Amino acid sequence: MKRFHVHVAVSDLEQSIRFYSALFGIEPVVTKPDYAKWMLEDPRINFAISNRRAKTGVDHLGLQAENGAELEEIGARLAQADVSTTAQKGANCCYAKSDKYWTIDPQGIAWESFHTLDSVPLYGSDTRSAATAEPAKAACCAR
Repeated sequence: MKRFHVHVAVSDLEQSIRFYSALFGIEPVVTKPDYAKWMLEDPRINFAISNRRAKTGVDHLGLQAENGAELEEIGARLAQADVSTTAQKGANCCYAKSDKYWTIDPQGIAWESFHTLDSVPLYGSDTRSAATAEPAKAACCAR
């Protein structure tokens, strides 16, 4: 079963952790100096925040696959949607190693479909842009 993913760029991480912990009724499962993540079951969502962007607000949306086969199914559907996609295998991003597909929807919103393989000790070094597959100037998960 897939899990919906939302990543929000925030200006004050501690204040945002307090707010979202109160809203969700639980503490984050991952807390770093620049990042926090909640894995909610009701609703089933992977909700992450970070303070690594100059612009605040919704950074990107996504679908977290339970396994590689489910991710490849999502990738195949994206290929049929007449949009450009960028595949990243073994990407290090957001304290995780993942296989993923990036795309931009018709409104310009970045979508990340991914299967998490492992955790990593750093925020990430994979900085390819979803739209161009070129190095981006921002941190990982850049679009």
